Order: sequence, then structure tokens, then C-alpha cells
Amino acid sequence: MYQVVKTVDRILRRRFQDAIACFFATLSSVSGLSLLREYCPDEKTTSATTILEPTPPPWTSPVISSAEFAMVETNIVRVNPEGIKRAADYVRYVLPPCILEEAISQKIVAEQYTPRTWRTQPLHICPPEPFCPSNPLTRQCLNWVFIISALNFSFWSERDGTPERYGVEWRKGWGVEERVVHTGYWSLVAAVNRALGENIPITDPAFYSSESLCPDSLIAYIFRAAAQCREPIPLLQERISIMREVGSILCNDFNGSYLGLLESFHSRNSGQGTAFDLAQMVADTFPSFRDEQWLNGRKGMLFDPLVRSPPLTSHFTSNFISTLAFVVTGSVVGWFVAGWTMANRRVVLFWKRAQILVAETWAAFYPENSAYLHPIFPNGPAINTLTMFADYRVPQILHHLRILEYPDFLVHKLQARTYLTSGCRDEVSLRAASIVAVEKLRREIIRLRGESHQESGEAGRGNAIGAGQHNEVSSVLIDFYLWDLAKKIERGEEWIEEMATSEMVPVHRTRSIWY
Repeated sequence: MYQVVKTVDRILRRRFQDAIACFFATLSSVSGLSLLREYCPDEKTTSATTILEPTPPPWTSPVISSAEFAMVETNIVRVNPEGIKRAADYVRYVLPPCILEEAISQKIVAEQYTPRTWRTQPLHICPPEPFCPSNPLTRQCLNWVFIISALNFSFWSERDGTPERYGVEWRKGWGVEERVVHTGYWSLVAAVNRALGENIPITDPAFYSSESLCPDSLIAYIFRAAAQCREPIPLLQERISIMREVGSILCNDFNGSYLGLLESFHSRNSGQGTAFDLAQMVADTFPSFRDEQWLNGRKGMLFDPLVRSPPLTSHFTSNFISTLAFVVTGSVVGWFVAGWTMANRRVVLFWKRAQILVAETWAAFYPENSAYLHPIFPNGPAINTLTMFADYRVPQILHHLRILEYPDFLVHKLQARTYLTSGCRDEVSLRAASIVAVEKLRREIIRLRGESHQESGEAGRGNAIGAGQHNEVSSVLIDFYLWDLAKKIERGEEWIEEMATSEMVPVHRTRSIWY
């Protein structure tokens, strides 16, 4: 009888704690929404007119939801609604024209960004067309995209702007004999391409997962720096560990290739999977792609099916506080404390490399004829379910365009090149606000295109803007454009004259495998 009573008591306590957790979570959500309106107001209405925006999608990416939470919770970086409007008016002429008349701007013809732009990069390995999964070149391209995305992180240098920074000497592009020193992200691409040119099968998971076939010393040789460089590739040991991890998983679970993972993805989703579904599968499968940060022990969404268990220290801290409350003030107060700690365990999802792997796959295999289905996403990729890729470069250009606003203390830190620890509040706020800002920029571009469409007299098609597989405005393409723009401005190849800008502050310095 005693055991029965004890069991019932434990169940009642658990239920009560759950109820208290829900109560605190609701309060947190309500206050969060009001703060979110303060941090990035939409300004949908005025005293005289009401501006209609496109109907928001019925589903929101948990990456966006947790980023909105993190931006409010950190209370550091803000989104400037006026900057969003000005930038959207500028950027919309650079992205694919969709329903706009080409005469609106010469930029549409000169610089339009489409998924096919990916194939114009001289260092990229392009797959054969049409898509043929049995073609060895298709498998090779997929494996190349995978390993590049797995190692696509941390290229900033203390020697930036000098010949001493890490770089890789290789050809200027496939089929080009001229040799140059590639830096940043392109140093990774050049190193992998150079290894392939030396007949080192560095993109084969069976090869790079094996310490006997591909010892650490060979990987160090593959990523060797150019002669004038005075620093090695950052985080070499971490990159080696990731290669072992992802290669082993691909070999053990997916027949030794990224193509095998995609086949499993199609089987799991009956051919109906979206871009986000694939990103989630990648994050769930490979720990090194699981780019998530705990913020004050709080989880991004209380009822998120992607919620993961908090670290052991979080469990210990919460249990200790709850136990102490039970002893000191009694079980009822203890229940409230336990409920509060449960409601405030949240993780922020960024998934930078998981999403960029999917985006690279989408762009690499984007069909030449837009009437054809995408071979990886035959039911439609729903690419707008992906967010921008939260790194250190895009926040820099967002601040330059006055889309993001930094407090003075953060500007001083960046100008002083102060190191930001991965997961600190400043770093989380920078990444989270960037995700929120680009999503708002995407929606504003869609709204402006809708207005232009109506002004042209082609009413009745506005709801289709961005809905099609081939004409949607996505955060992915906006990210591609902003990243390239930041690099061009940094090299002095381009500058913004059409809108007011802020000083280009240095990128934030965080040494991490996540970006």
C-alpha cells in the first residue's frame, strides 16, 4: 500500500510540475511576443492606410522560432525595420525577377542571383546533366558537396589582409592553368580540389574515415598552406575528427556515400521530403552538424519535437535548486521552482552547416529547364523553409546595410577584435538576430514585388509570389548574395551608393566548428 501511495504521489508531483512549467512557459511566450514587437516592429498600419502583406506561411521553421526567442532573451542586437525596407528595395532587383518586368532595373539582367549561379563558380565541381544517380560523376559531385559542407567553418584570420594569412595555392579554376592563392572558404575548396588533382580520393567517405588509408599526416598535407603563409588552417584536429565521424556514419549507415543518405531520405519521406526535412535529418544523424546552443538553460520552444536533453550540469543545477527549495520552504514552493526551471530550459537551433549542405545540394542539382522537377526534391524543395546561414560574415554586411543595430559596447568589442566565446550572449545574439533579419528581409522583398505586380496591372497572381518551386524568394539566395557582397566590399570591388550605410566593422571572432 505504501508503494502505491508513493507512486501516486510521484505522479501527482510530476503532473503539477508540468502544469507549472506550462504556466511559466506561457508567461514567457506572451512577454517574448511583446518584446519581439519592440525589437523588430512590423509597422503594418498607419493612421490613413493599411498595408497588406503576403499571408504568412502556416508553418515556421524552429530555427526561426528559437532565433526570435534568443534575440529577445539576449537583448543586445536589434533589427531595424527601416533598414529592412531600404535594403529590400535595393536587393529585390538583384534576386531573380519572378513576376517583375525586366525593364525595372538593369541589375536584374546584370547581377541576378538564381540557384544556377552556383554552377558559375570556377572552383565548384558541377554534376552532369540531366541528373543520373548511376553516373559516377553524380556520386563524386555529391560527395564533394558533402565534405565541403562538413568542413565549412572558421576561416577568419588574425593576419587578415596580409599574405601571411592561411591560404592554398591552386589553379584559378577548373580548366584554368593560372595559379593563385585562395583564402577563406575558397582555401578549403582549393585544398580539396588540389588533392583530387593529385589523385587523393579525399571526397570518398571510405577513404577519409580510415586512419590507415588516410592518416592524420596526409590530411595535414592536403590542407598545407601556401609558401608565404605563416599560419596553418584553423582547427585542423577538429576537422580531422569531423572527417572520421561523418565518414564512418556514411559508411556504416548509408552505403558509404552522400547519395546513400539521400536515398534513405527519399525512402523515409516517401519522396515527399522538403529541404528542411533533409536539414533536420542531417542534424539528427551527424553530431558535428548539430549546431545548437543552450542559452541560460532555456530551450527555444517548450513543445518542440526537436528538443534535446539538456547537459548533465543543467539537470544537476535544476534538481539541486528544486531539492533545496523543497527542504527550505516546503514541497509546494519546490514544485513551483521545479516548474520554473523546467519551463526555462531552451536551446537555440542554428544548423548553419546542415542547412548550407542542403542549399548547396539544391543549387548544384538545380535543373537547367525550370519546367523540370528538382531531382533531389521531386515534390518541391520548399526552399524557403531554410533560413540564412548564421556565420560571422553575413551579420557584418547586415550591420553595414543598417539592417542590424549594434549597441556601442558591441561595436567597441568588434573594433578591438575581442574574442567572443562560442555560445556567449553576444555571439548568440549576433547569429540569432541575423536569422530574424534575413527572414524579415525576405518577406519585405515579397511584399514589394507584390506591390510592383499590382501596379503593373497584373492583379490576381500576387498570392503565387514565392510559392513556386523555381521562382520563390528564399533566405538561401539572399544569404548567397549578401555573403558575396560582403566579400566584394571588403576587397574594394564594390560599394553601396543607393542607400545610407554604417561603417563596416570587423567580423566577430569566434573560433568554432559550427561556422
